[in-house]
Formats: sequence, C-alpha cells, structure tokens
Amino acid sequence: MSTGPGLARRLGTTDAVVIGLGSMIGAGVFAAFSPAARAAGASLLVGLALAAVVAYCNATASAQLAAQYPTSGGTYVYGRERLGDWWGFLAGWGFVVGKTASCAAMALTFAAYSAPAGWQRPVAVVAVLGLTAVNHRGVTRTAGLTRIIVTVVLAALAVAVTASLLDGQAGLNGLATWTLLEGGVYGVLQSAGLLFFAFAGYARIATMGEEVRDPERTIPRAIPLALGIAVAVYAVVAVAVLAALGPDGVAGTPAPLAAAVDASGWAWAAAVVRIGAAVASLGALLALIAGVGRTGLAMGREGDLPRFLAAVHPRFHVPHRAGLALAALVCLLVLTVDLRGAIGFSSFGVLLYYFVANAAAFTQEREHRRFPRALHVLGAVGCLVLVATLPWQAVVGGVAVFAMGIAYRATRLRLTAR
Repeated sequence: MSTGPGLARRLGTTDAVVIGLGSMIGAGVFAAFSPAARAAGASLLVGLALAAVVAYCNATASAQLAAQYPTSGGTYVYGRERLGDWWGFLAGWGFVVGKTASCAAMALTFAAYSAPAGWQRPVAVVAVLGLTAVNHRGVTRTAGLTRIIVTVVLAALAVAVTASLLDGQAGLNGLATWTLLEGGVYGVLQSAGLLFFAFAGYARIATMGEEVRDPERTIPRAIPLALGIAVAVYAVVAVAVLAALGPDGVAGTPAPLAAAVDASGWAWAAAVVRIGAAVASLGALLALIAGVGRTGLAMGREGDLPRFLAAVHPRFHVPHRAGLALAALVCLLVLTVDLRGAIGFSSFGVLLYYFVANAAAFTQEREHRRFPRALHVLGAVGCLVLVATLPWQAVVGGVAVFAMGIAYRATRLRLTAR
C-alpha cells in the first residue's frame, strides 16, 4: 500500500448527492431513450422501472460496503476485502475499461452538440483536457462545478418537459394508444439493460469514499437520495417524450428531447435543449474522470495497475498521475475511434462490477448490515440477466477485454513470484 499523502475528506452529503446526480443526469437522458424505444417501444417505461429496481439493489450494496470501507476504489476494494483479490481485480478492471470508453463517448457527445462538423474531435480533446485540469485542482472544485452543471441540465430538462407536455403533437392523449410489453419480455429486458447505463453514476459516490466527511453516515444517505432523484427525472422525461412523439417517434430519432421540443413549436427551447445536452455531457465526463482516476489510484496501490498511478498530489490531494494517464488514453480514443455506440460495451463492464458489489455485500457481517440480503441476491441476479440481454457484439467484446485483464494480472503475478 502507498505510504504517501492521503486524500482529503472535504465532501458533505449535498456535495456527494450532486456528484452522483452529475453522473446519472448526464448525456444519457438526452439519448438513451431512443435505443430503449427501438427495443421495447412504449414498454421502455417498464424497462426503466426494472433498471431502477436493479440500480436500487446495487445502490444499497454500494452504500453498505462504502460505510464499512470508506476508501477510494469502490467495488475494487470491496471485492478484495470480502471475496478475494481476483474478484476485486475483475470489478476494478471492468470499471476502469468500461468507464474509460464512457469518458470518450461523453466527450464526443459534447462535441456533437457544441462543435461544427470537422471540429468535433479537437473540441472533444479540449473538453477532456479542461475537465482533467479542473479535477486536478481538487475535489471541492469538482463538486462545485458539478453543482452548476446539474442546475443547468435540470433547467433545460424542465423546459423540454414543459414544451413536450403542453404543446407536443401527440399530447397526453397519446398515452391511451401505448401498448405495454409490445416488445416482448426480451425487448423489455434489453431496454432495461440500455437504460441501466444511465443510472450507474451513483457508484461515483462510493469510489470517492476517501474524500467524504463522516462516510459511515454520508454515503448511505447520499447514494439512495441521488438515485431516487435521478429515477424521478428519467421517468418524467420518458413520459414527456413519449407523449410528444409516440413510441415510434422516439425510436426513430437519435435526439428524442430535441425532436420533442421541435414538435412543440417552441423554437427557442431547441437551443436550450442543445445547451443542456452539451452541459450534461460535460457533467458526466467530469464525474467519470474523478471516479476512474480514484479507482486507478486504488488499483495502483495494490499493484493491479502500474504503481506510479498510486501517487497523490501533495498540495491538491488528488490522484494526479492516474488522472493524467486517463486523460491521455481518452484523448487517444477520441481522436481515433468513434465510441458513441459503446453503451453496450460499457454496460457489460458496469453490470459485472455491480454483480461483484452485490456478492460482496451479501457476505458482510450483521453489525455492518443496513439492508436485507434479499436485495443483494436480487441485485446480483438482475445484473446477470441484464448482461445476457445486451447485444452480442457487446458481450463478445466485453469477454475479450476481461480475458486480456485476466492474462495481464496472471502474468504479473507469475513474474512477481519469480
């Protein structure tokens, strides 16, 4: 373990909730409903409910574990402590790889809304470097900027929902024409898997456990609260876009909120939605940079990633080397690969990450238990079911990347033993 300076505990409950919201109410709310509608039609509302249930089970596991192990690294640490080193490694590897891809996707999404054609990749790189600099200056600046971003995004969503419900072409009368379960059970489960991607941000609170004041009380409060607010926001937005466009309309556009506002006739609101989408992407990217950097710090401390990543800046108390390494990798991906279709791949890693969290929480002793074990069983089973419904390309890619990680660690252990 590193003997260098530790991270500073500067975040209160409100800060932790805001960071979680910044991760969940991000670019996904502006785009995730389209693939979900293609999979399940109006049944995406059922998929949203299922995703919320699985997310709640996972959130209780994360909160319970974070209260017992208030340190950086999230499920990487919990898996090591409760299940063994290999389980922790698999959780950390899945998180770092999946969320690194998500960082690039969020940067490209921001550029798609804010930059003209031909300039999107350079603008995405600037966004990554700028937010890395913000994160480098300290976690309180990360929380402060996230607070501003969440406020702007919620205001843009309020405008979009109001326009969609009051003046949408289909209107609320279209609700009577929706056919739930029209996509079948598989379609509903696939929509749940796709929508779960949007809820995964509450883990950011747990991964920053070493920087939260009074973590035994703060984290168990902040995670369910942030998740509950996010679920409510997603439900309202889903009903609004379905009312304005109908299931086929939502499925047929990559930007359902913008299309819903265009249908309303509120021309000025379209610009507000575009700004909100760009800001939401920045918020999600900022939270991802913070979370992945801290997991990289924890893995570096244990040697599961290069140990130089375990350094903590002596002045700003952030994992600066892990953050800079992440920024370099994300910039490379942004410049060379189109990752806007990476939701399935990222979901593969994230769902397995939470499977380990539920399994670890199940093993906790009575004195550390805050929630019934049945929730952890339900969460673990839910994660596996949603993984099985992901597109086959995501499953194959995810298995290949996990195989690479296993080979890397096995080789390192063999060389160390020699």
